This record gives sequence, structure tokens and C-alpha cells, in this order.
Amino acid sequence: MSRSTDLTTPVTHPLVTAVIDQGCEFEGKLCFHGTVRIGGSFRGEIYTPDTLIISEGARVHAQIEAGVIIISGEVNGSLRAKYRIEIHRPAIFRGDILTPSLSVDEGVIFEGSSKMTHTPEASVRSFLISK
Repeated sequence: MSRSTDLTTPVTHPLVTAVIDQGCEFEGKLCFHGTVRIGGSFRGEIYTPDTLIISEGARVHAQIEAGVIIISGEVNGSLRAKYRIEIHRPAIFRGDILTPSLSVDEGVIFEGSSKMTHTPEASVRSFLISK
């Protein structure tokens, strides 16, 4: 099975698999396939070979490994993306990033470090890809 590496997933991606919306709080380990949008509060670990969207108003303290990570909220932690990370206004990011492609809008608060790899990292948990 061939997986598409389309790098054009917009922040308002219409095919959201699940939502942790404003007013919701989640603590623990989240593993999924598809696209998940977080608009509430999350603390823990997130693993997916697919897309994670962190909306404006969200507060996330986590270690995240994903295919694509799109941030508009507040994130503290370590991020590793296989394809790309996008950080859009009015996001606040504090932590470390490892990704082959990084986009940061003007006006974003970025406190931390970033390292861009030459090829997509195969670091997203292999057990997720095999499920």
C-alpha cells in the first residue's frame, strides 16, 4: 500500500478523525491514525503516522511524534515530525523540534531549538504504522 506524502494539509483540514475541543482536558498517551484536532488541554504523549492539529486556544504539554504537526495554540514539549511542522499565528511554542520541513509564521513566539533533517525521519512509532 502506498501512502501519499501530500504536503498541503491546511489548518482547517475537513477530514478530522477526532477532536479534543475547548473545555476538554486529557492526560496520558494518545495514539491514532487519521487527523486529530486538539482545541482543549492535553498533557502527555502523542504518537501518529498522520496529522495532528493544535488549534488556537489549545494548551499542550507533550512529547509528540507525528507525520505532520500544525500548531496555532500553545505547545510546550518535544516535537518530531516525519514530513513537516507548521506553526501559525498566534501560536506559542517552547521546546525542541526535529523535522525535514519547518514553517513558522511572523508573529509566532518560538522559544527553543529546531533541527531540520535532510530526509523524512522514520521515527514515528513503528507499531502504529503496522496496525
